[in-house]
Amino acid sequence: MKKTNLLIFLLLPLFCLAQASFKLKGNITSETTSLEWADVSILNSEGKIIDGMTTKQDGYFEFNLKKGSYKIGINLLGFTDYEKEIAIEMDTDLGIIILEESTTNLVEVVIQSKKKTVEQKTDRLVYNLENNVTTVGGDALSAINTAPGVVVKNDMITILGKGTSRVMIDGRMIELAGEELNNFLKSISASDIKNIEIISNPPAKYEAEGTGGLINIIMKKGVRDSWKNTTTVSYDQNKYGIYTLRDNFYYNKNKFRFSASVNGKTGYKNADESLKMYFPDGLSVMKSETKVKNENLSGKLALDYDFSERTTVGFQFLNDRNNPDFGSDIRIEKYNTQNQLENVTLNDSYTDKGSGNQTYNVHLITKLDSLNRKLSFDVDYFNYNSKFDRNFIANNYTPDMTFVDVNQSGRNISNQDINNWSFKADMEHPLQALNLSYGAKMSFTNSISDVLYYNTITGTPELDPAQSNRFKYTENNQAVYINGDKKIGAKWNFQMGLRLENTQTNGFSETMNQETENNYLKFFPTVYASYKKNENNTFSLNYGKRINRPRFDLLNPFKVYINSNSYSEGNPFLRPSFSDNFEFAHSYKEVLRTSVFVNLIANGYGVLFTSNPETNTQIVTRENYFKNLNYGIGESYSANFAEWWSSENSLYFLGAKTEFIKDINATPSNSLQIDFSTNNTFMLGKTTKLQIDFSYSSPFKSGLYEIGYASSFDIGFKQDLFNKTMQIAFLANDIFNTSYLKDFTSVVNGVKQVYSQNESNRFVRLSVVYNFGNKKINVKERAFGNQDEKKRVGN
Repeated sequence: MKKTNLLIFLLLPLFCLAQASFKLKGNITSETTSLEWADVSILNSEGKIIDGMTTKQDGYFEFNLKKGSYKIGINLLGFTDYEKEIAIEMDTDLGIIILEESTTNLVEVVIQSKKKTVEQKTDRLVYNLENNVTTVGGDALSAINTAPGVVVKNDMITILGKGTSRVMIDGRMIELAGEELNNFLKSISASDIKNIEIISNPPAKYEAEGTGGLINIIMKKGVRDSWKNTTTVSYDQNKYGIYTLRDNFYYNKNKFRFSASVNGKTGYKNADESLKMYFPDGLSVMKSETKVKNENLSGKLALDYDFSERTTVGFQFLNDRNNPDFGSDIRIEKYNTQNQLENVTLNDSYTDKGSGNQTYNVHLITKLDSLNRKLSFDVDYFNYNSKFDRNFIANNYTPDMTFVDVNQSGRNISNQDINNWSFKADMEHPLQALNLSYGAKMSFTNSISDVLYYNTITGTPELDPAQSNRFKYTENNQAVYINGDKKIGAKWNFQMGLRLENTQTNGFSETMNQETENNYLKFFPTVYASYKKNENNTFSLNYGKRINRPRFDLLNPFKVYINSNSYSEGNPFLRPSFSDNFEFAHSYKEVLRTSVFVNLIANGYGVLFTSNPETNTQIVTRENYFKNLNYGIGESYSANFAEWWSSENSLYFLGAKTEFIKDINATPSNSLQIDFSTNNTFMLGKTTKLQIDFSYSSPFKSGLYEIGYASSFDIGFKQDLFNKTMQIAFLANDIFNTSYLKDFTSVVNGVKQVYSQNESNRFVRLSVVYNFGNKKINVKERAFGNQDEKKRVGN
């Protein structure tokens, strides 16, 4: 509490500084007449829209701005976009600005100029999807996987060299992780995404959660004074088939904006697994083939209303339902020390699995005065529930497949319910000395999970209390932050922030009558500095401290059986890990970007694949067992080799040094990792695109684990029809079937384990997209021009 009071005392004088403002005005015309309804936007030094309006009948616009450097952007359907950098030191009249008419006949919502695929901002990288052919007909997860420097593997989304990343939608954190997060992202259409922000070192206004930074998905808002509908039908063929239907609707008129989407998916996919465990008395080999139902139904509603030119209120609702039932055929072979087969266990199981989540958000944004002070409030509610009901029977056989006996027969039931409330306020407070922002947030999370185990070997289910449990977990978090940025001259830009988070957690196991509490108060500073040497060269340096809290399900101490010889259990004593992130970057002409980074992780936690040699059983646990030093250098290059050939390329060299802080009877080892990707788009005509992508990740060692190589070769094709109202797209993904997890190796307690998993990454997809709508709706007045860029931060 003393730290908080001191922080407020030190910063209070900043809030009281006076602020002068100056007028910026002008008139927009064509070569023959004044232009009404032109969108005029003012962007700050970070490229963020801070104000906007539409021109009056005579083409006039006017803003009140504080002293500083800005960029003005003007766009109007049928005319070429206009941009200009301006410095405001006094009242400024830009006079008459003449827009040139576009030579292309535009229909519906056609983008007038091609955006850069990758844009570098002060604290983030912006990835624009519109140029990527392979995302057509896809989902948000596949779109994230195409972003530069981002990898999706083993149910984890990571920024290379940083670690596991959290995901936000329009600045609001998604309270899911792992498989649940991936399933949720698969329910979002890639065509509904405007761009993806990769924030490797997030500013203080964002939560400090996630060692690997943040991925912020910015959704499309629709063109003002128009309505549009996009319908997408796609079919994926791997070993089985998957059908997908998506529909996105946007309506934007006067002060009212509305969007709705519905997504449905049905079909099956195949998953193959193999595990070799080298026990002292011989090798155990497990092979599994699983048929997974891919069934999903999701939807989204969003609306915003401008009560006045200063105040906007809005509501958003997202709903997602998954039913990934699966049946597995598992074969376990046990060999003796002479490598002779001794016995075979056949494990037949079926799992009834389902999950659902709902997210509600209410927000208010108000512009307090002409000095661009803005206050926003967010209230969010999130609910997630899941069920897991597995029936399995394992029979023992001799090497010649003669039945011996029943090894194990049981039913494992696990249910989880998570509720989260959050309340947040943010203030943008421009001052003459610097741009200041500050805010506060409170969140309250409750999680209840049940684990029940029934022994069914006699044919009659018998509850085993020793393997059943009810686990309650609560986590409350209070946070305040302050962030300031200042541009000094035309070359230097600085940003500093400090976030204070106070956390209280409580976990209680009813069966064990065990309660675990953990309370901590932590500061999370962030620092950015950038220097623009000239038009071609920009340098930047940043630092940030982060926290990685364990997922709720990882804290549940009881067992969930994977098969008769393997089970997973949580750890209620897991503690958060902390990371310090340093990065130095250089940009040359915004096409060649170099990044050198260091990431220090303390009290790191992760999965341990241990084993019991006496029972030949694999045990999957979680522990705080290491500290890590990660380092690397990354190069990315954007090139247009010809008018018809554009290319995005990246090359990363990654290294690490790991030290175990707990005796796990294992030895750490590390090696160099090389990650390379190239995405190439070829214009075969005005309406035809071909894309060829290749990625490769070398084998490497990382602490406890050794991981095999992964690569993918993909080909995509897109044809626009009927003035771009229809698109037909084809994708052949992972043509050579080499992108799956292979040779995932660890040695713990003297037992070597080698695991591989292939989840149908190789498939072909055919998609048809149809757009229709009305570009202009008769209106009496216009809304602000900056709604497309507003981000309301929260859970």
